[in-house]
Amino acid sequence: MTLPRIAHDPRARFAALLEQHRGIVLKVARGYCHQHEDRLDLVQEISVQAWAAFEDFDPARARFSTWLYRVALNVAISQWRRQQHRQGHHAPLDDDLPAVDDAAPPEHRHALRQLELAIHALPPLDRALMLLHLDDHDHRQMAEVLGISIANVSTRLHRVRQQLRTRLNPTD
Repeated sequence: MTLPRIAHDPRARFAALLEQHRGIVLKVARGYCHQHEDRLDLVQEISVQAWAAFEDFDPARARFSTWLYRVALNVAISQWRRQQHRQGHHAPLDDDLPAVDDAAPPEHRHALRQLELAIHALPPLDRALMLLHLDDHDHRQMAEVLGISIANVSTRLHRVRQQLRTRLNPTD
């Protein structure tokens, strides 16, 4: 598809941007879904909701990646809340969930798995905050995506890191 056509065709433009930033959608889905099928469903729902909101996307107000993170996290949190309401409790992670990074050295996989389990146990907003933090977003970007103040990001992030340290190193 040629660049002029993409510029004038909203569907083609959206598809190109979504493909370029698909890692965001995949990271959010992995952060909120335990089962592979659930992750696929969430990826699809995020894509549908992002397309539905795309006409309101204003590149002068935010980068597409920031806007997509906000949409993805809102969809993921909403879906998580609906599941919690339906189930009445949080289902445990499957033991056969693959490691966070299969390319990681074997000696690091256990630590990565423990970190993933600890992040999955966080409340939705804190989980979103950690996903953004681990993706190297600065406090301003995190505040923009989550719709909270920079000061709130700093405070919450400090508390979440303390909780994770305590959970991952109980003897320290």
